[in-house]
Amino acid sequence: MPKNSKVTQREHSSEHVTESVADLLAHEEAVDYKRSILNVTGETWDKQKDGEEDLDAENRPAWNSKLQYILAQIGYSVGLGNVWRFPYLCQKNGGGAYLVPYLVLLIIIGLPLFFLELAVGQRIRRGSIGVWNYICPRLGGIGYASCLVCFFVGLYYNVIIGWSIFYFFKSFQYPLPWSECPIVRNGSVAVVETECERSSATTYFWYRETLDISNSISESGGLNWKMTLCLLVAWSLVGLAMIKGIQSSGKVMYFSSLFPYVVLVCFLVRGLLLRGAVDGITHMFTPKLDKMLDPQVWREAATQVFFALGLGFGGVIAFSSYNKQDNNCHFDATLVSFINFFTSVLATLVVFAVLGFKANIMNEKCVVENAEKILGYLNTNVLSHDLIPPHVNFSHLTAKDYHEMYRVIMTVKEGRFKELGLDACLLEDELDKSVQGTGLAFIAFTEAMTHFPASPFWSVMFFLMLINLGLGSMIGTMSGITTPIIDTFKVRKEVFTVGSCIFAFVVGLIFVQRSGNYFVTMFDDYSATLPLTVVVILENIAVAWIYGTKKFMQELTEMLGFRPYQFYYYTWKYVSPICMAVLMTASIIQLGVSPPGYSAWIREEAAEKFLFYPTWAMAILISLIILASLPLPLVFILRQFHLVSDGSNALSVTYKKGRMMKDISNLEDNDETRFILSKVPSETPSPMPTHRSYLGPGSNSPMEMSSAPNGRYGSGYLLASTPESEL
Repeated sequence: MPKNSKVTQREHSSEHVTESVADLLAHEEAVDYKRSILNVTGETWDKQKDGEEDLDAENRPAWNSKLQYILAQIGYSVGLGNVWRFPYLCQKNGGGAYLVPYLVLLIIIGLPLFFLELAVGQRIRRGSIGVWNYICPRLGGIGYASCLVCFFVGLYYNVIIGWSIFYFFKSFQYPLPWSECPIVRNGSVAVVETECERSSATTYFWYRETLDISNSISESGGLNWKMTLCLLVAWSLVGLAMIKGIQSSGKVMYFSSLFPYVVLVCFLVRGLLLRGAVDGITHMFTPKLDKMLDPQVWREAATQVFFALGLGFGGVIAFSSYNKQDNNCHFDATLVSFINFFTSVLATLVVFAVLGFKANIMNEKCVVENAEKILGYLNTNVLSHDLIPPHVNFSHLTAKDYHEMYRVIMTVKEGRFKELGLDACLLEDELDKSVQGTGLAFIAFTEAMTHFPASPFWSVMFFLMLINLGLGSMIGTMSGITTPIIDTFKVRKEVFTVGSCIFAFVVGLIFVQRSGNYFVTMFDDYSATLPLTVVVILENIAVAWIYGTKKFMQELTEMLGFRPYQFYYYTWKYVSPICMAVLMTASIIQLGVSPPGYSAWIREEAAEKFLFYPTWAMAILISLIILASLPLPLVFILRQFHLVSDGSNALSVTYKKGRMMKDISNLEDNDETRFILSKVPSETPSPMPTHRSYLGPGSNSPMEMSSAPNGRYGSGYLLASTPESEL
């Protein structure tokens, strides 16, 4: 018996000691049950395999510094959605008033669930598959579902990086290729391309030069070779960044996480110097308070919070699993959550400073075009010169003068005013035109940049920023696949990373057809939203209700060195599950109310048109949702009926540098004998152990004072290692 055991100490001490068998066992040296006399399972000890597991635990990669880890989490959570989704939602849902529901939901849903994922990843030091297998084997399908969703999202997300790469290389020329409509020769006559003339130069360049898009999802049109090459470059970048795990991706994060902030600040400074920038920002943050009472606003805010932090994908857990056990993950969760929020606000300022400038340009263009119409009507005596105020000068016509003329003409010609075809040319109308996603990045923003001095420089900076934002998110998304697979199946990191990138590129060719943009829309709308919501709800339930919120809080206290606020107890146990269930219900209702469809670009009309998905596309759409959710019931059934082993019949699991041990400190009195005889205790042991020190008779540990009578929350790293003959 070890010299420091309590039995040995009791022999040399006159002090009265009262302790249970569980206490004795708690302080013995940890010996794997397979090597112990207590191994009655018939399982043989494979010394070579056990040595490999020890080596794997000891050699688990770790972040070079805390800064590298924080930048990785920021790079993962801050993505393209912060730049082109958040500003759109802010504008659509009440301007400054939208920030209130977003911030509230960030605090009661986003932060607690983000903290939860960081904590379980850091505690168990495994990817998403290993984490949920340890916490609740029957819900082990959570990890597999996360991997599938990451795969679906990674497929189309990298296509967007490919588009940005195409625009990046096209930006190295002056004037920018999307600044003017192309001229085509019709015999000896040069005319403007009809499709471009009926839309705009930037719209034409996006739909025709970049995507060469077909009229519907049913018209494949073959591969777009330019986009195929760009997709190959995008997957090559991701593969190179991921090939050495966090040793390579961590270094990439120094640039890909910080560079977007440099660009955003430069754009903000440049944007504020543009004429009309203040109009855009003022319009953006003018609160429409009535919108705060709209349930749809809260649903969209909750969805944005959910996806902005990358919850449920497994990337957060993967990155956190490379941390030291005593890392303050609560600080990390708070810091990253609010950096994400402030990045969204910064991007919103930039977007609407630039869009305010663009609105002024378009408004001036509208005034000039309509002033020419009025001059024509004056010259043909359709309108009388008496209707024009004497101070109006058509050679230097201001928006204010035009609006004055417009009101006079509308009043006098009330009956026939519509026949004149005059527009009001209101700045607010231009600012109210909602644009998001590709429409914002590749049409509205590119059009605004054509009016910048030194426009190629700003275009290069903008698309390099999009590439870095996308790359940071893709590294996190791919880590959500590679980390759990490598941890679980022990495959070679380099081989699996290269193989998965090649496979993803081949499957991703569906997105670089001429109809590929429609598939990107389908995957973006339906492949992740509902399955991820279910995944996060089950994560919350697994920790808060199956494992136990009190036990989890106590183990966080042991890991962090301080007890997290009670706020987390109530949000994990009640608030977050209820809010997520409401969000899931609202998402299902939304799917039922809004028939699945997409915006198609009709070449002949040079305009977008909403089309419904054909039957075969609906089958793909439904299959995506089912396939991403399938691991959840499948793993539950297989383990519930013992069709596959979940490891729960093992008496113990070693805890050494990341491996877990069964907790026996909460044994009832009548369970102790059963434990000595290698029987299963009456209560399912904890997969995430804590430590309790013996303080002597009459002493109370802080954990014992606040826990159940049998030390339920004061458990130690316990192992059945001492034969009966030694007691």
